[in-house]
Amino acid sequence: MLLLSLLLSVLGAGSVQKDPGYDLQVQESVSVQKGLCVFVPCTLSYPRDGWSDSTPAYGYWFKEKANSKTAAPVATNNPNREVDTLTRGRFQLLGNPQNQSCSLVIREARGGDAGKYFFRVERGSQVKYNFKNVFSLKVTALTQEPDVYIPETLEPGRPVTVICVFNWTFEECPAPSFSWTGPALSSRRPTTSHFSLTPRLQDHNTNLTCRVTFSGRGVGLRKTVLLSVAPQQPQGTVPRVQAQKGQFLRLLCAADSQPPATLSWVLGDRVLSWSHPWGPRTLGLELPGVRAGDSGRYTCLAENRLGSQNLSLELSVQYPPENLTVVVSQANRTVLETLGNGTSLLVLEGQSLRLVCVTLSNPPATLSWARGSQTLSPSQPSDPGVLELPRVQMEHAGEFTCHAQHPLGSRHVSLSLCQSGSSHCVLGKSGPLAEVALVAIGVVTVKILLLFLCLIFLRVRSRRGKVAWAAGGMEDADTVMG
Repeated sequence: MLLLSLLLSVLGAGSVQKDPGYDLQVQESVSVQKGLCVFVPCTLSYPRDGWSDSTPAYGYWFKEKANSKTAAPVATNNPNREVDTLTRGRFQLLGNPQNQSCSLVIREARGGDAGKYFFRVERGSQVKYNFKNVFSLKVTALTQEPDVYIPETLEPGRPVTVICVFNWTFEECPAPSFSWTGPALSSRRPTTSHFSLTPRLQDHNTNLTCRVTFSGRGVGLRKTVLLSVAPQQPQGTVPRVQAQKGQFLRLLCAADSQPPATLSWVLGDRVLSWSHPWGPRTLGLELPGVRAGDSGRYTCLAENRLGSQNLSLELSVQYPPENLTVVVSQANRTVLETLGNGTSLLVLEGQSLRLVCVTLSNPPATLSWARGSQTLSPSQPSDPGVLELPRVQMEHAGEFTCHAQHPLGSRHVSLSLCQSGSSHCVLGKSGPLAEVALVAIGVVTVKILLLFLCLIFLRVRSRRGKVAWAAGGMEDADTVMG
């Protein structure tokens, strides 16, 4: 992170001159996507001149080239100063200049917000100071969207946990609200980032949409997924073909008819290939490297002017766990964090914590949680990938691992729970280093203790030697001293 330290002063109308008593630190460049929020951390210092501890301090953020005496600031904590109507309610001076903070929050960023901004501080009769060309704000196109985690294939009547994740970087920004739409939902639609869904047969090939909205006139983001509910077919009705991801597969359809039939391969409502009546009486469909999305019901349709017939098969593409991650929900926060392997998570004692292990695989992997080498009982037997800690305690600090067991290969993802102020905190890859340091300290402590005991022992023996010398002469003394 680049830090810009400026010692620029504008006095009165404002000729710039250096003054070592003033300093400000802030990022040189800040970027935010249009419609979203960004937090700009900022600290400052100024001389103790003409004010006391009870003297209020006022801060002002201005856009470049604005006259700090007459122009309206984009944000200020001075209740007697009007702010720019274009930034009112969106720009907020979150920091208190009285405590050397000038941090700024920008909500619902607009294209017109792009540019350079400088800060002014006023306190007492002497401190009236402008920091020029402080930071540059870039507003880029909105490309971020939510992610929806849901099993690729759903079973009718079997509940699953559906999760909508929107990566929200700054806790100082307002949390978004979540809403869901889709035919698979009941009349009471969820308003949280995750919920339990029990799919039905009629929900197959229907849309489920997660919408993320922000306060005020902010943008709304959405992500739509297509539900795939496996139909319950009697055994033997439709042949099932299993293939591993990446395998080569060739499906062959043949029909004997007069006049010759037109053949076609259909997947869902898509026609994949077809033949002409005057061509070969067989039609092949090649899948060079099958993918997860190739799963489904393939139908060969034979048609001529006298009628039609069709045969189907169910293709199931199997693959081991992929994209194994942990989605974390802390306390009452609606925004979830997605963590990868080796991540450290800082939590407060007494805080509630919910860890959801998510992965994509076919057939679904068997999920389980372990702490160290001890396997933990699932918080929800119907969903073993969920681990809930209603009140985090000191003894919970350590490594937690989610295991995804699968016939084609297993995966695991580990994270370290750290409690603020706890000496048992294991911080990711620095954990072994911490253990080595503790061992080294322990060894040094033992050596010091042994040295101390040896000194005591030698001291005692020395004193005994002196007594023997006095009582029995040189020979006894040599015997005692060894």
